[in-house]
Amino acid sequence: MPHCTHLSQIKHVKAKTDGCEECLKMGDDWVHLRLCMSCGHVGCCDDSKNKHASKHFHASKHPIIRSIEPGEEWGYCFADDMMFESLPIIP
Repeated sequence: MPHCTHLSQIKHVKAKTDGCEECLKMGDDWVHLRLCMSCGHVGCCDDSKNKHASKHFHASKHPIIRSIEPGEEWGYCFADDMMFESLPIIP
């Protein structure tokens, strides 16, 4: 069974902004928000026109994101193309 090889890169992070960092700077909007579990960057999802969470991964190589939508706890590893049902924010 495949497993994620990047779980050790999850850190105690706090969202740096209350919305997508880049969209806020551009005055643009987003659909859903994702939190980088390596640095706390907040980016918009791939359903958003700007796809800033994916762009952050490609620029930074930070592999794991978590949904920060209310009621959602899932996560995703870009590098291993693997979803997690539950990936709570580490306090």
